[in-house]
Amino acid sequence: MLSAAIVAGILVLAAQKPGAMRFELKTIGFQLEHGEVSARHVPATMAGGVAVFDYDRDGRPDIFFTNGANLATLKKDDEKYRNRLFRNEGKGELRDVTTKAGLAGAGYDHGAAVGDYDNDGWPDLFVAGVHHNTLYHNNGDGTFSDVSEKAGLNKRDEKFGPLWAIAGVWADVNNDGKLDLFVVNYLQWDYATEPLCEYRGAADYCSPRSYKGLPNQIYLNRGGGVFEDVSESWGVRAQVGKGMGGGMADFDLDGRPDIFVTNDGSYNSLFHNIGGKFEEVAFPKGVALMEDGNFISGMGTDFRDYDNDGYPDIAFVALEKQTFPLLKNMGGKECRETTGQSGMRQLSMSMSGFGVGLYDLDNDGWKDLFVTRGDVLSRPMPGTTVEQHNTVFRNLGATGKWEALTGEAGLDAAAPARHRGLAFGDLDGDGRVDIVTTALARPAEIWMNRTAAAGHWLEVALEGTRSNRDGIGAVVKVTTKRGSQYNHITTSVGYASSSHGPVHFGLGADEKAETVEIRWPSGAVQVLRDVRGDRVVAVKEER
Repeated sequence: MLSAAIVAGILVLAAQKPGAMRFELKTIGFQLEHGEVSARHVPATMAGGVAVFDYDRDGRPDIFFTNGANLATLKKDDEKYRNRLFRNEGKGELRDVTTKAGLAGAGYDHGAAVGDYDNDGWPDLFVAGVHHNTLYHNNGDGTFSDVSEKAGLNKRDEKFGPLWAIAGVWADVNNDGKLDLFVVNYLQWDYATEPLCEYRGAADYCSPRSYKGLPNQIYLNRGGGVFEDVSESWGVRAQVGKGMGGGMADFDLDGRPDIFVTNDGSYNSLFHNIGGKFEEVAFPKGVALMEDGNFISGMGTDFRDYDNDGYPDIAFVALEKQTFPLLKNMGGKECRETTGQSGMRQLSMSMSGFGVGLYDLDNDGWKDLFVTRGDVLSRPMPGTTVEQHNTVFRNLGATGKWEALTGEAGLDAAAPARHRGLAFGDLDGDGRVDIVTTALARPAEIWMNRTAAAGHWLEVALEGTRSNRDGIGAVVKVTTKRGSQYNHITTSVGYASSSHGPVHFGLGADEKAETVEIRWPSGAVQVLRDVRGDRVVAVKEER
């Protein structure tokens, strides 16, 4: 058992204006071991997914970290490579319960995706990895069982051989009340035949141009713990890419979940759900390339409404000199890039990012953008900063502009690093969203949200009956005296990471919501009126 002493807090003291964003750094007894050796093998720079979810349903979010392995064998042949689960004991204490839970893992793991696939009320866990994925069933007693073989998730691909998955996206793509699984696959990779790349006589990671891509996969949930690979019939297998991030939202509000995938150095993909299959529409919808027409290294993504117009927008991150693109949803018809006019281009041009998430971090009613930063390379090249601080971009509301905060928000309390995954949740129950991030060969960072004079807030926890138990895909509209804002239930956010919990709304100065409207995946609509803020409201779908 780890005592409270293992969670060390470091508070950087500084003058703080009312409402200014501020984070306190806490460290935890986990370090991401990615297996980096002198001959650079590309999986080692892509590690680091994390999940925040209440696995034991005690009301306190817990933290799961994926971890690497020996790259030559893809085995966790050293204790340092174990995945880790930390139980939130409250009062700042996090206890390592990995062994009891059965989540140490066996291979080189990258991503985590949380979703209750069997609707039993206990959140399950999908772990994506190099040449092997794992589905863990939550037994409801503090333990998990590996049910991958029964689920049918690791059948060898006859054309591409072993697949390398970065992330998973849970979504009920056919609206039958059971969560299906979309798997984001990256590169064709083999340890023995991997190309070696050098810069000034020293090895470093090759660009994705040195590798062939892979198709993504979609598994339909057939019930009883069994999944069927329908990638070909659903139109997914025909699209070969180099997937890094996946986000789920109903792009055109037709009642069916769509999937956006960032690709590393190639065209992005937007899989439009037309019922019974996906049609790939990235080009006609304006999300395949950015406005300058150049390929960029698309990393993590979030697919969420950031301008409060009711349509989910797209944010993702890339490397230095490539910017962090923002794609505004124009009424479900297409997207328009606003990276330049919003100020994001100038703010992010010198940054490299891996993880990104849209959450209202100061509770003012507008979703902010948190980015885990760090380059893909291990050694600096001219014009490249490898190790970087994380940054939060404050959403300035109706102006459409953003403000970049790093040291101003206390994010320089940790040393610059090659940051990767991130996940979100209110770890201490104070109504302010906290953030967990990882970094290669560094201790994980927990950023406790200490924003002073933050606004009122409301969290909505859904329980589906006709819809899937988690309510994933449900759209929630909250209206206060100042106007309306929108969010939807999804656990896929950031880079290779997952955030499972109530959907969060900042209310600003308003102490209550006049209405809370929920549009369930089943098509049912529920409306709550005069909902007091500063609490979590549980809503069960009416039958």
